[in-house]
Parts: sequence; C-alpha cells; structure tokens
Amino acid sequence: MTVKHHLTDDLLMAYSVGDLPEAVNLIVATHISLCDECRAALEAYEALGGAVLDTCDSVALSETSLTSVLDMIHTQDNAIVVNDRSAPAKDSVLPTPLADYVDGGLENVKWRSVGMGVKQAVLNTSSEASARLLYIPAGTAIPDHGHKGMELTLVLQGAFQDEDGYFGRGDIEIASEDVHHTPVADISEDCICLAVTDAPLKFKGLVPRIAQPFLGI
Repeated sequence: MTVKHHLTDDLLMAYSVGDLPEAVNLIVATHISLCDECRAALEAYEALGGAVLDTCDSVALSETSLTSVLDMIHTQDNAIVVNDRSAPAKDSVLPTPLADYVDGGLENVKWRSVGMGVKQAVLNTSSEASARLLYIPAGTAIPDHGHKGMELTLVLQGAFQDEDGYFGRGDIEIASEDVHHTPVADISEDCICLAVTDAPLKFKGLVPRIAQPFLGI
C-alpha cells in the first residue's frame, strides 16, 4: 500500500500537543497507523516538543497537582485509545484506533441507510466535531457538496475519485470551505471511509438538503 495523500503539518503538530477535537484525533490517529511518512513526521514533532520542554525552567508544583492530572486522565480515556499506535489491528479494514470505537470490527458497525445504497454509522465522539463511517457501493457518487468548515475523509477500503484526485486505502482528503466536489467510489470495489466534519456540509441538490437534518451530515 502506497499512501499518496497525507496530513498537513498543522494537523500533525496540533495532534502532537493534544490540541484537536476527539473526532479529528481519531482520524489523524487512524491515518498515522496506515502511513509511515506521517508517522515519522509526528515522531519528529513529538521529539521536538520534548526537546523544548527540556530547555524550559522548572516550576514548583502545587499539592493538588497529582490529583488534577489523574482527574484529567480519567476524563480523557478516548484520547488515550486514539493515541495508541502500537497495538495490532483487530480488523483487516479498520485500524486499531478506529476498531476500538466499534467494539472490534466491521461486523459490529451499526449501519444506517442514507439512500442510493450508501450507509453511514455515526461514532460517539465529543461535540466539537463529528465522525462517521461511510459505506459507498462501487461506482456510486456522493451528492455534489461544499463545506461550511473542514471535512477530512480517510479511505479504509476501496477508493474514490473527485475533482482533487484519486484516493485509495490510507489516503486522506482535506477539504476546506473553498472545496466543492462530487466523490465517486471506484467501480472495482465498495468504498469504506472515515469522515470527520466540524460543520455541516453544503449540498447543492434539493433532496440531500431536505434529508440533511435527519442524517446529521
């Protein structure tokens, strides 16, 4: 597998310091588990951050510091799971960070039809951004749409093509507010993607716009 579409430096740096919403953490961690280049870049950023900390002056801790840190750990279990890049994959399609969100593998995904054979499964993450698995039958097009914010789409099985290129397993597409596209699943295989958005999509067609509130897209 050769990954051709990668994360930006901004996303990798924000991930390394824990400055991303849970859903974005999830897709970054999942991509990193599939991409040697981005994993190496992340390790470089983490090493740089550690070196910077080594040069900082020490500060005395308060008596409640340990308790505060333990409380933060207990309330961020999902983030800890997302950052585990060393555990072996439980599913041939879903890498470990993602498989943990569906209790192990594709057979446990609770799909919901959204029309034209396309299915989605919304994952349980914090409210700052949403994450969903998408199942797109081979040759099927997702309705033409733009974005009110950022949309990250990571291919887990099959491939899709749009105005920005061809995306296969491990590739991630980063769509901002100036991107308008119509992704079409490759005819050779059904496509499964992880998609993360921090704002609703802007559909061009009337039917998708009517259905949008019910699907939470």
